[in-house]
Amino acid sequence: MGTRREEDARLQAERLSARLPALMVQADRIAATIAQGDHGRRRVGQGDAFWQFRRYRDEDPSMAIDWRQSSKSQHLFVREREWSAAASVWIWRDASPSMHYKSHVATGTKVERATVLALAFASLLVRGGERVGELGGTSPASVGRQALNRIALNFSLNMSTRQCVPRLVVLPRFSQIILISDFLQPFDKVLAVLRHYGALGVRGHLIQVLDPAEEDLPFDGRTEFEDVASQTRMLARRAETLRDAYRDRLQSLRSELGQACRRQDWTFATHRTDRPAQSALLAAYAALAAHRPFEMR
Repeated sequence: MGTRREEDARLQAERLSARLPALMVQADRIAATIAQGDHGRRRVGQGDAFWQFRRYRDEDPSMAIDWRQSSKSQHLFVREREWSAAASVWIWRDASPSMHYKSHVATGTKVERATVLALAFASLLVRGGERVGELGGTSPASVGRQALNRIALNFSLNMSTRQCVPRLVVLPRFSQIILISDFLQPFDKVLAVLRHYGALGVRGHLIQVLDPAEEDLPFDGRTEFEDVASQTRMLARRAETLRDAYRDRLQSLRSELGQACRRQDWTFATHRTDRPAQSALLAAYAALAAHRPFEMR
């Protein structure tokens, strides 16, 4: 039985991998719709963008004084610029069994949409001069199209995995990570990931990708539900009677995820596979640049 399942998983992975070039084209087109700009790292350093004025200190060179600003008061002021060096952004997308679900009202699986979003993020960040890498991968974060191609290749080789959370690795402080998943795994596993990377001083951005049927539970009458990971089955004689309780539980899960993210100044967003991918990319990219909490649908 195990061999049959492995064979089915391999065939499914091959079919999805064959679609990756099309997904890559889609990702590039989505990235191209987002306005480009050099976003800073929101701390003082070398760069062209104005950051703030501060009082002159004895150790500052006299050429650093901004005489126009200083003439407005009795104190001397120094103009500081924002540091705009390339950041390191690490991307992970879930390819576990639950991500391969596709309902009759969706146009693709969750793993396909997550892959498109991940590649679009990588494409957009590479265009902005950022260092990009696959979280948990074997290669360091790097710049340029080569970094994007490396991530795309790794995704194509791992379109179906059993791993439902990213590996816990050591990252440099001030790195950022983007995690794309349905986050339907046990909450304690997700919480362990947040705590690990939060303790390292890493910024995180979570995007929950769900099929519309997983949000709306549009089933009526006698319906059999099956857990794709454990193969556990449940028969509901009247599925519509479960709808309200199911939606409450989903909302509770999202509230827990959102609160856990806010506690360490991370962001959390939701996205449905029947909605345009551009909206998810734009909102998350804005949060990535500004480090502000966001929520979008």
